[in-house]
Amino acid sequence: MLHQPIASVPARTTERVCEVAWFSDLCGEDTEFLSVRDPARSTFAHCRAIALAADRLGFNNLLLPTSYMTGQEVVPFAAGVAPDLQQINLLTAIRCGEMHPPMLARTLASLDQMLEGRLTINIINSDLPGYREDADFRYQRCAETIRILKQAWSADRIEHDGPVYGRISLSTDPVRPYRRNGGPLLYIGGTSDGARNVCAEYCDVFLMWPETEELLYANMQDVSERSARYGRQVDFGLRIHIIVRETEAEAKLWARHIMSKFDPVRGAALKNASQSSWSLGVRRQNELRENADSEGFVEPLLWTDIGKARSGAGGALVGSAEQIIEKINRYMDMGIRAFIFSGYPLIEEAEWFARLVLPHLPATSLSRLQGRI
Repeated sequence: MLHQPIASVPARTTERVCEVAWFSDLCGEDTEFLSVRDPARSTFAHCRAIALAADRLGFNNLLLPTSYMTGQEVVPFAAGVAPDLQQINLLTAIRCGEMHPPMLARTLASLDQMLEGRLTINIINSDLPGYREDADFRYQRCAETIRILKQAWSADRIEHDGPVYGRISLSTDPVRPYRRNGGPLLYIGGTSDGARNVCAEYCDVFLMWPETEELLYANMQDVSERSARYGRQVDFGLRIHIIVRETEAEAKLWARHIMSKFDPVRGAALKNASQSSWSLGVRRQNELRENADSEGFVEPLLWTDIGKARSGAGGALVGSAEQIIEKINRYMDMGIRAFIFSGYPLIEEAEWFARLVLPHLPATSLSRLQGRI
């Protein structure tokens, strides 16, 4: 056993099942060695190869990130790869404010049609590239965007009046998702009160970055209490990296391998290039790493050195297949129903995970569980 179990948080999906997603790094950070960029891995062809591999290997969903960095932009990439995918969902990251919401609704409905209902949306509420924006304004814009999307996908008209987008009155005839049953699931993450309140009122899945089990559970309790005030329940997801091998020693050896060319100056530059590098969530990931032991572990299996060269999720599960499966089961028993994994390099690590772990998980898509497809 890793350590003592903790209680579970009520979620929308009560079964002990999980959605298992992988990650296609459109932002040019796929590499074999942390802090060393590999330009060949930021091309459309390589990112498409990751998507096809995840589809072939049986992952339920695929996160497509967005950032103003060298690489592929999310919506055109998703549209380009959609016809080649057989069963996997696409978790498409959308930064609020980059597109007029009715046109965003139409764009995403078209993408959902291409995917035959397998589109899911990761709502991003960070500053627009080149700006430092007021947080209250960003959350107001985010809330208005989601309200307009929900009307567009489920009502006959968009009737909106808010301080950011003003009065909008439009027919939703041009906005038709694959199935008119609420549209794609909405995932959102965030450390601030604003992000959690938006999730509690509007979204389906609250995404978390790596923390100790106790802190993850506290975050889940907090969001559950907030959503209950609106008469709602949300599901919970964890975005985390993974290194799994047949033995713990082999997994740790690969962790040392990907850090073997680490340069702190290059690592900081890569990390700071991200649009989210100054966010509260990234600062929290940095604090987590400060509490780690000499090998970078902050609790059994949870390794934090991976956050030295990348923004966003800054921790990885490192261990044998048996250890990783036990850890995921513990997370499920806490109430986590969605996992977004990744590893370096992405295709090779997906193969390891699909062979050693995926067959032992009760995996399905949350869209299917919640009746959206």
